[in-house]
Amino acid sequence: MEQKTYKYKLLIADDELLLTRTLKNVLTRYGYDIHICNRGAEVLSAVKLFQPDVILLDIFLGDMNGIELLKQLNEFNKSLSVIMITANSDVGMAVRAMKEGALDYVVKPFNTEQIDDVIKKALQTVQLRSAYKISPKENSASYISSIIAESDEMKNVLIISKKFASSTSTTVLIQGESGTGKELIARSIHNLSARSKGPFVSLNCGAIPRDLAESELFGYEKGAFTGATEKLKQGKFELAHKGTILLDEIGELNLEMQVKLLRVLEEKRFYRLGGTKEIDVDVRVVASSNRDLQQEIEMMNFREDLFYRLNVATIQIPPLRERKQDIMPMVAAFLREFSSKFQKEEFLLADDTKQFLENYYWKGNVRELRNAVERIVLLNQPCVILPEHFSFLRSHHSGNGYHFPTRQTPQQVSSMHLEILHPEKQHREVREIIISTLIKTGGNQLKASRLLGLTRAKLRYRIKQLHISLDSLKG
Repeated sequence: MEQKTYKYKLLIADDELLLTRTLKNVLTRYGYDIHICNRGAEVLSAVKLFQPDVILLDIFLGDMNGIELLKQLNEFNKSLSVIMITANSDVGMAVRAMKEGALDYVVKPFNTEQIDDVIKKALQTVQLRSAYKISPKENSASYISSIIAESDEMKNVLIISKKFASSTSTTVLIQGESGTGKELIARSIHNLSARSKGPFVSLNCGAIPRDLAESELFGYEKGAFTGATEKLKQGKFELAHKGTILLDEIGELNLEMQVKLLRVLEEKRFYRLGGTKEIDVDVRVVASSNRDLQQEIEMMNFREDLFYRLNVATIQIPPLRERKQDIMPMVAAFLREFSSKFQKEEFLLADDTKQFLENYYWKGNVRELRNAVERIVLLNQPCVILPEHFSFLRSHHSGNGYHFPTRQTPQQVSSMHLEILHPEKQHREVREIIISTLIKTGGNQLKASRLLGLTRAKLRYRIKQLHISLDSLKG
């Protein structure tokens, strides 16, 4: 039986029929599973039945106010990922919605690329929350204890985080490789602090264009630059007033913005872009970086004075390969999560699989581990998971030099979703894999291309390039 790729589920709640119809058509083509609600009264029950990954919620939803509906959704499940849809004149309401827990907002009219970018950003948060199995019913006191931490290294991180949370003003710098959970630790510091009732605002400094960084951080007023048509737009610092702001990947900020940021950290006030009135803010700053900032200082990419201003309280999150005791508990949690998500029975792990997982390099850390487990559960029926199931990973990252078998049986091909175009794979191996897949599918090229993760045209090109005779594969 052919397996289907999991589609992230989006619930669109808006009373404009033309807008929801158009969004559904576009986002379906982008690969999302869409459910529409045109009345506010339908939303809560739809959330319970549809269980969306992300909700697009209009500020004014016909019979209901979107802010009030957001509060109801938060009472039902505080971990729901909600993006507010608003008109130009409703931006103030959208800001209020973010303070009530919305992840982001988009302003009408918006283009499809813009809405897709916002959705992808929200899904990253969804994945990170899942990686550390944050329970929606947890309160601030138990939040940090929900993070999987069996290793002494990670337990120490949590102890330090609790200590730093007791101060409401001390700047915290979190360093660690991508995928280690820096944002989760930042959120735990916020949730355990006296600022927990205030907003938590996150800004990925590496994801904003250079010329928009200042307006994103500090906001702007009408006429500040071409396209600034709103009366004013509050920046992330204003949105985080009385709460916490996370400056994620702060090492990506250019030197000019670093100077302006340093002034805000020291004086707790700033000007909006194009504004004449100075804005005072009460914000705790948490910064994170996957770069060695001291090395960046030596390379003249980061200001030394800003580093010392940030480096008041420091947390270093070790990579997953240095806290092996956390790996198997995480794998067990991910197997439970995805078995439930894809409605499958229990998967088991062979002993040599456990050894492989603990010795693999995990360059992408928790994020890579989670994605690998999701892929295996999605593409296989319940079974005993063998090391060969992880053949899609690059074996040269493995700490123990583990090498996967070079020849795969037809039964293993579908479980691999093979990346046969990788330059490291030899033609002979690729040829064998394609032939095995075609045999399994009875020569059906369309089914074979789906199993291999290729377009049909690309598979035909490979068949011709590798001189594979289709006649010899016919029963």
